[in-house]
Amino acid sequence: MSRFQKVPTAPFNPFYGCAIMAMAAFIFFGIIAWSAYSLITQDKEIAKITVDAPITLPPVEVTPEARTALEKRLTTFAEAARNNQPAELSLTIADLNAIISIAPDTGYGSYADLVRLEKTIPDKNAITGQVCLPLNNIKFWEDKKRYLIGEITFYMHIHEEGLDAKVVDVQVPGKEVPDGFVNGMELWPWIAPYRNVEPIGTVLKAVRQVKVTPEGLFVSTRAEP
Repeated sequence: MSRFQKVPTAPFNPFYGCAIMAMAAFIFFGIIAWSAYSLITQDKEIAKITVDAPITLPPVEVTPEARTALEKRLTTFAEAARNNQPAELSLTIADLNAIISIAPDTGYGSYADLVRLEKTIPDKNAITGQVCLPLNNIKFWEDKKRYLIGEITFYMHIHEEGLDAKVVDVQVPGKEVPDGFVNGMELWPWIAPYRNVEPIGTVLKAVRQVKVTPEGLFVSTRAEP
């Protein structure tokens, strides 16, 4: 039986393979260069809106009686939520700041040093507050932080895993905050870390409705009609 035999129609040229490898290397190093350029540019933009030293946010003043009453309300809501019973809870701005001050550290630091809520925007279901956020520096080996000091706006919402807060606006006095920075902040889960802390996690997952009111926040285990 005769066999098929491949017959070259053109002389062998090793430069074709070299050209392909050169193009691949060009693309690879181009991606690295662009990533480095983007990182450095982003670092410079963040440097424009941050400072080297943190500030101390106003202290949260809660009397022993007020703390006991708040903890009782939270416990009552939590017990109902864990037992799959309908429960509602209305919290003022003062209540929310008190909760922030007594909330446990999830490993990301205490929010008591980072944010102090101040006012509500009911028509946007949002809450604003003063922040002092530590941000990483591009020179990570120096172990130095820089700080974003200004006003931040949280959009309160419900998703499949319960209650959460998303950053939708950042204002720094006298400085323009890039849209890209705000978009990046939207990815930070502010309440989600507490879902891994029991019994808080079970309660947060049970919340199916949240509304920002003129006084503060309303949450319920009932889904919004």
